[in-house]
Amino acid sequence: MEMAGRSSGDGETGERWTVASLARRAGVAASTVSRALRDDPRISPEVRARIAALASEVGYTPNVLARSLVGGRSGLIGLVIGPVENPLYAALLQKAVSRAALRGWRLLLVHAGAGPIEQATADSLLQYRVDGCLITSAQLPSRVATICRANGVPLVMVNRVAWEHGSAVSCDNRAGGALLADLLVRAGHRRLAVVRGGPATSTSLERTEAFAAHVVAAGLPAPLVLGGANSHAMGYATGEAVAAMGAGERPDGVMCASDLLAMGVVDALRERGLRVPDDISVVGMDGTEPALRAPYYLTTVAQPLDDMLERAFDLLQDRMRGVPRADELVLLRGELILGRSARLPADLAGDAFPGQSRMDA
Repeated sequence: MEMAGRSSGDGETGERWTVASLARRAGVAASTVSRALRDDPRISPEVRARIAALASEVGYTPNVLARSLVGGRSGLIGLVIGPVENPLYAALLQKAVSRAALRGWRLLLVHAGAGPIEQATADSLLQYRVDGCLITSAQLPSRVATICRANGVPLVMVNRVAWEHGSAVSCDNRAGGALLADLLVRAGHRRLAVVRGGPATSTSLERTEAFAAHVVAAGLPAPLVLGGANSHAMGYATGEAVAAMGAGERPDGVMCASDLLAMGVVDALRERGLRVPDDISVVGMDGTEPALRAPYYLTTVAQPLDDMLERAFDLLQDRMRGVPRADELVLLRGELILGRSARLPADLAGDAFPGQSRMDA
C-alpha cells in the first residue's frame, strides 16, 4: 500500500511523494522502501540510510491513516470536549494534547460544545478508525455507547460519570460540594443558595446535591436552588436575581457548581453595588486559572486535572490493548483553594490570600 507524504510534489508530476515515487527515485522496489523506513533488518544499513536521507530531503512522512489500514491501529484518540469558552475545557484540551503525545497518540476532535453526542459523532469515531475515545463533556446516549462497544472502541469519560458503557475518572464532586457547605456554615452563613449547571450533568448534580444535603444536615434551611446551565451568562443572570432580592431574603452565601458560574455571579453582584464577600460570599468548583486571578480570587475546589487525565489514559490504554477489564469509576480528591471571595471560618481566615492556601478536599 502506498503511503503519501507531506511534500508538495515528487519533482516529476507535482503530486505528493509516495512510497512508489521514492522507490523510483532510489532505483529500488517499493517494498524495499517500506521496509527501510520501518528499519527492517532485512534491508542493509547502507540502503536504509540512503532511503532515509532521500525521504528527509524531499520531506516525505508516512501517512498514518493509510498505515493503520494495514496495522489495525491508527494512533488516533477521539476527543469529545465541552465549550472551549469555559476555561476548564480549554485547560483540559491543552493538557490532553500534551499527555497524548507522550504516549505516541494524536487527538481527533470529534465534538465540541454542550449537549448530547449526536449520531454523526459516533459515525466519526468509526470512520476515522480511532483506537479509543476520551469524553470530557456531553451526555452519552445509550445508542452511541452500544455502537462503540460493538465496534471495539473503548470509552473513558473525564469529569463525567459514565451511565452506560465506558469507564470514568472524575473529581470527587460530592466531597467537594460537602466541603464547601461546611466551609460556609462554619463561617456563620445562614441563608445559602446553590447555582447549578446543566440539570442532566452528573458533575453539577453531584456537587449541588451534596452541598444541599450538608446544609440541611447542619440544621439550616435547604438552600435556594438557582441556575440551570453552565455559562457565565447564566451566572450573571443569577447574580442579578440575587441582587434584586430584599436584604432580609437575600442569601449571604452562594455556592456555584462551576467557577464559570461563580465568575458570572460575582460580576453581577459587584455591578449592582454588592460587596463580595462582605455582603455575599461566593464559592465555586474547578480551580480554573481565570477564577484564581484578579478580580475574582475565588475560593474554590480545584480538580486534579493532570492526575485525572493520566488515570484516564491508563484506563484507555489497557482497553485498547485488549486487556480484560471491567468498567471502572475512579474518584480523585480535589484541593480547596482559599481565596478572597468568601468569608471564612475563624480557624482558616489567616490562610486566605495572599499566598493561596490549598488543602485536600
